[in-house]
Amino acid sequence: MTADLDPAESSEATESSEAAATPSPRPRPPKRTAYGKETWKEIVFLLSNLFTALAGFVYAVVSVLLGVGLSVTVIGLPLLALGLGGARLIGRSERARARALLGVEVAEPSPLPSRGGFFGWLWTTLKDPVAWRTQLYGLIRLPWGIVTFTVGLVSLLVLWPVLPFLSRGMANADRGMVRGLLSPSDELERRIAELESDRGVVVDTAAADLRRIERDLHDGAQARLVALAMGLGLAKEKLLDDPETAAAMVDEAHGEVKLALQELRDLARGIHPAVLTDRGLSAALSSVSARCTVPVKVSVDLAERPAEAIEGIAYFTVSELLQNVSKHARARSASVDVWRAKDRLLLQVRDDGAGGARFDGGTGLAGLAERLGAVDGLLVLDSPEGGPTTVTAELPWRSRPAA
Repeated sequence: MTADLDPAESSEATESSEAAATPSPRPRPPKRTAYGKETWKEIVFLLSNLFTALAGFVYAVVSVLLGVGLSVTVIGLPLLALGLGGARLIGRSERARARALLGVEVAEPSPLPSRGGFFGWLWTTLKDPVAWRTQLYGLIRLPWGIVTFTVGLVSLLVLWPVLPFLSRGMANADRGMVRGLLSPSDELERRIAELESDRGVVVDTAAADLRRIERDLHDGAQARLVALAMGLGLAKEKLLDDPETAAAMVDEAHGEVKLALQELRDLARGIHPAVLTDRGLSAALSSVSARCTVPVKVSVDLAERPAEAIEGIAYFTVSELLQNVSKHARARSASVDVWRAKDRLLLQVRDDGAGGARFDGGTGLAGLAERLGAVDGLLVLDSPEGGPTTVTAELPWRSRPAA
């Protein structure tokens, strides 16, 4: 006994059996509608442009004209400064609106540095580039706000099929304005932060050098000279009673004088070696390489001598790197190359040692990199396990002033 099937049900059953017989195709990704969430956010941004642009235009015109017009009086410039301070707040709100509706990630500018007194605040605010760019943004936004509001509203009512494309194009123009006029000067602010950090490194390094010199003088030459003075005093007392003992003490004091002179020479070499001043970088590096525990090949290719400060930094950089070779590298040979590339002085110290050097390995490379960074320099380390180790340093080239 067979049941009567409805034609529609029979057709569905046939289609089901055919679908079961053939493998089902891979599911397609869901289609994205033109009027998605991001599109509606852009439309809201474009329609709200008119009101924010009108408020920004009125504020910019009134604050600038009022401040400039009254600048001949004592209240003009303070009013202009207050207007620029308010412009910063407007810029902050516009950046927040752009982040929320357009997805533009614009960093907030750094706060104005605090200056002492009223006149310090006035001068800092009047020359604030962030506030002036925000005022310019408010002035040029009114015509654009009228255009975006009109085109967005008409397209929403009449030309809605092409509205997503129009809104994307106009929103991209808004993104460009926000990035160009409301974003901080990233390169300038980054450079300011670097210089502030470098200044701290320079101060700390100078203080550490002074403490080292003081310690070396106190523990070395000064202590030896004190002992020498005491020895000569005792020799003076024994000069008549025991001439032989006095002569022996004077001979011992003579040896102490030689050691004190040697310690003072070493200390002076650590401050600024005479050979560097007299004969330049090539001779000074040859001298310091001679004290290394492994043979060092020195090559200096410079047509002229750099400024004294750069020359001194280059010398002490190579000196410290060669000390690392002597203490840690377990190398058989090393090389030092110095050359100039346009406005940079490059130093490269290479050894065939065990490698594995790191900035955090206790070899002083991290401190050396900080000191080079303080003068706009750079230190690059390439030291795989098993060697070789290559350390390249860059310094800004400054020519020596003419005598």
